[in-house]
Formats: sequence, structure tokens, C-alpha cells
Amino acid sequence: MTPSEVLKFAKENHAKFVDFKFVDFLGTWQHTSMPIAKLTEDAFQDGYFFDGSSIRGWQPINESDMGFIPDASTAVMDPFHAHPTLSLICDIVDAVTRQPYSRDPRNIARKAEAYVKQTGLGDTIYFGPEPEFFVFDSVRFSEAPGHSTYQIDSAEAFWNTNREENGANLAYKVRQKGGYFPVSPTDTLGDLRAEMALAIASVGIEVEVFHHEVATAGQCELSMKFNTLKKMADQTMWYKYCVRNVAKKYGKTATFMPKPIVGDNGSGMHCHQSVWKNEKNLFAGEGYGGLSDFARQYIGGLIKHAPSVLAITNPTLNSYRRLVPGYEAPVNLAYSSRNRSAACRIPIGGNSPKAKRVEFRCPDPCANPYLAFAAMLMAGLDGVQNKMDPGAPLDKDIYHLSKEELRDVPKAPGSLEESIENLRTNHAFLLKGDVFTKDVIDGWVNWKVDNEIEPARLRTTPFEYLNYYDY
Repeated sequence: MTPSEVLKFAKENHAKFVDFKFVDFLGTWQHTSMPIAKLTEDAFQDGYFFDGSSIRGWQPINESDMGFIPDASTAVMDPFHAHPTLSLICDIVDAVTRQPYSRDPRNIARKAEAYVKQTGLGDTIYFGPEPEFFVFDSVRFSEAPGHSTYQIDSAEAFWNTNREENGANLAYKVRQKGGYFPVSPTDTLGDLRAEMALAIASVGIEVEVFHHEVATAGQCELSMKFNTLKKMADQTMWYKYCVRNVAKKYGKTATFMPKPIVGDNGSGMHCHQSVWKNEKNLFAGEGYGGLSDFARQYIGGLIKHAPSVLAITNPTLNSYRRLVPGYEAPVNLAYSSRNRSAACRIPIGGNSPKAKRVEFRCPDPCANPYLAFAAMLMAGLDGVQNKMDPGAPLDKDIYHLSKEELRDVPKAPGSLEESIENLRTNHAFLLKGDVFTKDVIDGWVNWKVDNEIEPARLRTTPFEYLNYYDY
């Protein structure tokens, strides 16, 4: 829509308020609302001012003034406000220079799309993420000098087979690792997922499939149709917003935390991606898995730079509780057709060249989608530019290979600290085209070290009491 069309759309939908949303550095939506009368056509150029020092990872207090400018093309009616409310996603600018803010994730995504064209390698990049999540009935946690504890619960959880529930127990619990595709009454969340799908569809996002996932205790997935990089990142934010709010409406709580349950599958965000030029899929070819040399080199870049990219696509301490051997999450950086234990998978997708794509399976849904998609793209394009050979495909079950067979297969970082250190020393590929800046890389590294890695060193865990108290 144009700004005038947005105002007409708001009037037709009897909007009483306008809600401005923007994404912070770490990937959380922030918002502020106004009466709809405050929204004028000039606002789409002039924007509004706010305190950038109060947003995580952004401005210092002495340079706090920032501006947000609504993007008319993102206008939808918010499905969760009690009163009719127009929603607009915003871009961030410096209040003085009016230039796009370097740490605004949407700005980084925009520059990544521009870089594809700038290189001449392609003109469009498509992403199709698959964010998984858990739905719990209760979550309690506390962390203090004298205690550290969490407790989660779900009516589906297998640990509740002996619990009294309203004077009885009707069984049909989801066994550990047994949550993939059971029908009701074992799967209790079908209607919940259906309402999530309707909410997502109401903001213009096409949902292709939804189902229970592998883990016990309410692990779910809804798959969205692919889209271009920045639009798909916008849609991923709407996806998470709708999932959380529908869960709350049902008296439940949803989390995109990668590994909330010990000993069961975690939540990933497998990312399908392809580069196009002149409406032709550059990933389609006659090579392995129906891929082109372009696609193989793109995979080569993803594999080479994965230890750095994971600092952005797997950005939390908890991310590395999922990236461990023995589960579906890939820790060995290899590629394969059909093999889900490889970091890069080439989905079958039929015989159509349009369907050829690469699925990078390492990312998790705690990632800021704007930064994650941009980082994967930059790694892949660096592989194409430098003709990186990903080596031979690995079609065996990686988790059952011998140590000798695995010796030459590169591994994903085993911790957030390790991935951040890789990012610190290898990020030149991200700086190309000014997509990521040195300020963005330094800001990301410093935030993760100061606010997550170093504080975690000081925390004593219940597991340590379990193992060491009686030494």
C-alpha cells in the first residue's frame, strides 16, 4: 500500500488506534501505540521520535534520540487488540542525520537484498524458515544467589502418566521422542494450532502445513510459504507474535527457546534458501541432488563460515544445549540429499527446477530473523564468489559413523562462547557491501559476552549440586 492507501485501509476497517512495531537488536518486537488520528501521510516520511538508549544493544544515553518511520507496505489489522488497531512495522533512523540506523535489523536485511543485486550474482533471495516451538501449561523459574530453579509442565508430558488430574488420569500422554504426527487424543493441540494458523493467515501470511513435533510436552510447528528475505523476516516476527498470543488466549504459554526439556528433541528453525536471477532459480542444475555449481559453492560458503554464522543463527547459551550429538540437530558440518543429520540438506522437492533449494538445519528460532537470514546469505555468496568446494556429500547416518570416518568432517561450535569467538575472528564476509558493519559485529559480540557469557560463568546450577554437593 501507499501511505494514502494505508489511511483508506484503516478507515475501511474502523481502526481506532495505530500500533507501531520495530525489532530490537536481539530480535524482540517493541511497540508503541497512538490514536489513529495521529497517523498522517507525512508520518510515513517524517516518522516519530523515541528513546533509543532504552532498547537493548542500541544507543548510549548521551545519543539516545532515534526515529522510527512506518513502512506503508506492512499495514495489516492486528488480530489481538481489543479495539480495531492498524499495525505498521517501522524502520529506524538517526534522529539527527535521518540516515538508516546501522544496528536496525531491518536495515541490515534491506542491505543484504541490495548486495545480491550489487554483486550481479542474482536479483532475489528466497527464505523459507520452519520455526518450531513448545506449548506448556505452566512455566515457573527463578534465579537468585540462594536458589536456581525452573519447573515446566504440560498435560501431554509423559512424566505425568501417574499424576492425578481431576480425580483421574486419562493417559494418552506423548512418549519421549514420540510426538511426531500422533492423532488426538494423544495430540491435544490440534485446535490450538489451527487457531494459530488462522491468526497468521489473517495478517497475510500463507500457512502450508502444521503438526505436532517430535518432543513430548507440546512441541509444534507451523510452516509458512517462502518469501523474499526481508519480507520473510517480517513474517517470522508475525509468526512468533501470533503463536504466543493464541497460546495465551488458550491459557497456555509458548516458547521458542531451543532446548527447554532435558533429554528430548529441541526446537530448530531449518532455513530453506535459494538465489534467483531473471526469474530463474540459480540453484537448479545437473549435479548432485539436482543442484548447480552455484548452489554447491553456496553450500561451501555456509559450511566454511558456519562457526561464525552460528553466533547469529544460534545466538543463546541454550542454543548449544540443542546442538549436541544424538538428536536431529546437526553438529557435523556436511551436506546431503535427504539426510536430516547433515547441516545442509537438499530437499527432494519434486523434479521442478523452481523447487531446488538448500536447507540449512543448524539455526534455531531464538535467532533474530533479519540478522540470521542476512548472515546465511552473506556466507553463501562468499562461497560462490570464491568458488568454495563443499567436498563430497555425506549420505550416511552421521551419528553412526566411526571416529575415523568423522575425522575430516568439520564440527559446529559447542558453545555460544566458541561461536562468538569465531565471529570475532572471522567476519570479513559479513562486512561486504556494508551489509553488516564493524559497529554491528562489535555490538553483537560485546552484548553476548557482557550480558550472557560472562554472567553465566558466575551462576551455580542445580546440576552441580546434584553431582558435587557430597564430594
